[in-house]
Amino acid sequence: MIRARPIAADRPEDLLLAFLRMGLSPAARDELLAKLPHVQLLLTGLTEDVVRFLESRSEATAKYPTWLPGDARARPGTGLLTGRREQMERLVAAARARTAALPELATALERALDAGRPPAALELGGRTFAWGSRTYVMGIVNVTPDSFSDGGRFFDAEAAIAHGVALAEAGADLLDVGGESTRPGAQAVGEEEEVARVLPVIQGLRARTSVPLSVDTTKAAVAREALKAGAHLVNDVTGFTADPQLPRVVAEAGAACCLMHIQGTPATMQQAPRYDDLVDDVLAFLEGAEARAVAAGIARERILLDPGIGFGKTFDHNLFLLRRLGELRVLGRPLLLGTSRKGFLGKLTGGKPAAERLAATLGSVAAMAVLGGADVVRVHDVAEARDALAVADAIRQGMEGGLLYGR
Repeated sequence: MIRARPIAADRPEDLLLAFLRMGLSPAARDELLAKLPHVQLLLTGLTEDVVRFLESRSEATAKYPTWLPGDARARPGTGLLTGRREQMERLVAAARARTAALPELATALERALDAGRPPAALELGGRTFAWGSRTYVMGIVNVTPDSFSDGGRFFDAEAAIAHGVALAEAGADLLDVGGESTRPGAQAVGEEEEVARVLPVIQGLRARTSVPLSVDTTKAAVAREALKAGAHLVNDVTGFTADPQLPRVVAEAGAACCLMHIQGTPATMQQAPRYDDLVDDVLAFLEGAEARAVAAGIARERILLDPGIGFGKTFDHNLFLLRRLGELRVLGRPLLLGTSRKGFLGKLTGGKPAAERLAATLGSVAAMAVLGGADVVRVHDVAEARDALAVADAIRQGMEGGLLYGR
């Protein structure tokens, strides 16, 4: 499958700041910006016909972007397109006019060029999530005896309900209720036990707060009961691969879903995770998850995606993926990320245990917001995360808006 993803693109707003300092008029700034090659797209999965097409357009005229092929022996079907947006758009039009695999190329290029645009707003539980306006916070309610950070603290239903209400009062935009631990090495829980854990908590939260509720499950039977009880979203850490009936349950309820990337299962995922191209492999998995959801009847606008930090990834994998979040924007869906108290943060901070990783969590949350990589962050500590995001979102919006230019 052909994929195009933006790579280290120069920030147009930084160029505009330089033009402003040079004293150029708005018209001159716009004209100069249009001439500078500030779009670079990495292409993978190309057929020989598509490569020949890219070579012919690149060599024929300056109307099209420059094509830089990869090593055909080491990395067949890969290369870099570099040029101005208008050149990329001409290439899209030329590809649309051709047959065979070229419309697939056009679609991939269009998705990459639109990667900076926020997805359409989502209505969930009577609330509107306007993606791009700020980073939303999902509070974690673990109803388990063995979660890695707070296992057992809220295993009692009343304690879990009280905790969820406290998170809502602290500013959580969503509450995620889970009855099965997905920590590394965790063993599966039977569906009856999982229902018994989450159902009274969802019912209690529905009665005591208006915050939209998510159920963190991989099982259709659990999701069905949770949605009947008032949940609005199903958060599946397996990306609809564990239970083939789960997508249909979500679709029939008209619910939303978050689909996460994982390599292996919670019991095996950290044994020896390996990737050929981490970003491309995650993109391929999430594209497949989205396709399964849409095929079952779930509206694309009701799908969130999660690259799965800590799920089948080494320390270096996690950091690399967080640094490249912008490339996942080609998926065109809101991104939900969970770094809260995770093991890689402990390693970064000298081996601190989960209970002492709040500062590290806030650092990761703020970084994701400033880099524009997260629409929703899933955290244990809602009040602190909201404060960190208030600062991070203001910085990001200042970078993207008129404040950057002194207005």
